[in-house]
Amino acid sequence: MKKFLLFVLAIAISFLPGVIGMMFSPDGASDIWYNALIKPVGTPAGWVFAVVWPILYLLLGIALYLIIVDKTRFSKAKSYALFGVNIVLNALWTYLFFGLNLMSLALIVLVALIGFTVWMMHAFYPISRGAYYLVWPYLLWLCFALYLNGAILFMN
Repeated sequence: MKKFLLFVLAIAISFLPGVIGMMFSPDGASDIWYNALIKPVGTPAGWVFAVVWPILYLLLGIALYLIIVDKTRFSKAKSYALFGVNIVLNALWTYLFFGLNLMSLALIVLVALIGFTVWMMHAFYPISRGAYYLVWPYLLWLCFALYLNGAILFMN
């Protein structure tokens, strides 16, 4: 039962940026702003984001759970701290880009988010290789988001 509750907690924590982001994702006034932007080639339809992000948050939650339950000789403090920073930066990006329409600042936050994600992955690796590998799709999606954010900024 304790492991199940830890699993639920890890998943809930990993979904926090998504829950926060839903307040600022394209809808209403933000949708009008976003739809008016010139977007680069390869920009997915809106429904793709609604499918991909929950999958990525789930993978992050499973990775966090693997870190929590692993009986390692390594300290987990850095992994937890980096995961926390990652969650905050992820939510901050959505707020800056969609909530405040500050594409330049959002791009800077996204670069920092990618850096912290790589750092987090390196902290995960000695504790749980499974957790490390589960973060790869998230990192790849963040790199794609960097392309989109940068191109949108450049084109508008």
